[in-house]
Amino acid sequence: MKSYRSNKATKLNLRDFKSVQMRTFWITSLAFFLCFFAWFGIVPFMPDVVKDLGLTPSQKWNSIILAVSGTVFARLAIGKLCDKYGPRLCYTYLLVFGAIPVILLGFVQTPLQFMVCRLFIGFIGASFVITQFHTSIMFAPNIVGTANATSAGWGNLGGGANRLGMPLIAAAVVSFGVADEIAWRYSMVIAGILCLAMGLVYYFFTQDTPEGNFQELKEKGEMPVLKKDEASFSSVLKDYRVWILFFVYAACFGIELTVYGTMDDYLQNRFGLDRTFAGNLVLSFALMNIFARTLGGYFGDKFGNTKGVRGRVLFLAVMLGAEGLMLSFFSMTTSIAVGMVFLIAFSLTVQMAEGATFSVVPFINKKAIGSISGIVGAGGNVGAFLAAILLKSKSAVAESSALIKSNGLGEEAMKAAQTAASASAVSAGYFLIGGCILLAALVSLAIKFTGSEEVVASNKLNVLLADK
Repeated sequence: MKSYRSNKATKLNLRDFKSVQMRTFWITSLAFFLCFFAWFGIVPFMPDVVKDLGLTPSQKWNSIILAVSGTVFARLAIGKLCDKYGPRLCYTYLLVFGAIPVILLGFVQTPLQFMVCRLFIGFIGASFVITQFHTSIMFAPNIVGTANATSAGWGNLGGGANRLGMPLIAAAVVSFGVADEIAWRYSMVIAGILCLAMGLVYYFFTQDTPEGNFQELKEKGEMPVLKKDEASFSSVLKDYRVWILFFVYAACFGIELTVYGTMDDYLQNRFGLDRTFAGNLVLSFALMNIFARTLGGYFGDKFGNTKGVRGRVLFLAVMLGAEGLMLSFFSMTTSIAVGMVFLIAFSLTVQMAEGATFSVVPFINKKAIGSISGIVGAGGNVGAFLAAILLKSKSAVAESSALIKSNGLGEEAMKAAQTAASASAVSAGYFLIGGCILLAALVSLAIKFTGSEEVVASNKLNVLLADK
């Protein structure tokens, strides 16, 4: 019986747009970019949304948490669906149906409607799992970490590019005579239409594997039909390494989401930066995904090729440790110059840790890459959810206490006290989160691979390289 993974690419040739492996790489990266662009598309317009819908501070925080929470369930489900139906159909349906709440967000009239839409928009964050699954079955072990990290990193750019792209779309809409205060509605509709169009592109221009689509291969007898699907998924759930990687991804991607989601306000409150400058700084850190996450996957592959799968784990632990230290040091700085050094270092290491994580994932259980990717990917959103809850609770308590103590001193004094309290609370929260990341680094060292697993990975790589 022919293996449906026998023609994996052993090189990542970015100038190649014709081979099925590289065509899939480019399309899945673009699809992921658009999903993140739409997922966080409302962020640049939040001041307009708050004014238009009358959101309270609590409702604003809750909408952020809901947008992250919805992704957890979607990622857990989509991985198993990928294993069964293939990434092509899963991505097509996700893009088409995910476009609906994005479009509907442009028509909301109440805070409740807004939060419901943000919850369901979060489902398109599951696109990450499909992207990692699709590149994992298109690229060989010697390059899979680099391919996974690059496609994910470039896709993540959508979460930063929206800070520039969405205002530009809004400006174009305004130029056609639309009122500035409602331009955000039209912008979200346009973002949803782009996702819908991308779903059609994915259906017609990609395929599940280098040899063809899952259904076709099953009909030809070239791909085994997994009759023990439930047993296979059960074995995934029982594998301790999957849950360690769940924790690890919570400590890198989850923390990146929360830190960058709160960094604008923190930079203003802590260092007195104006909103525009703070926003541009955060955008520049997000743009580091162009290369930083790729570096994590690249060095993960390098260590894997020379020291086996264990080498990938060791590199991951080092990156996590560096990430935790950089965030902790940043939280203690009071100088903007020194703070920027640590924040840049944090941005680099957290994204490299993300790339390194998914240089390990494909080697846990090759028969259930989708399920494992879904569980690990969901860990990122669980981490973001817990970190957001931590920062929200600490900030709320500190601000309330500051307002009570400064009551009667005047509005300006109360505002200053509230700002200082918020900065101090978030700083303490960042330090605590840094400690949790260091714990994740230590726990990651518990990931072990048997001698037979190392041999299988090495033998498969040798066969693939010999065929090229």
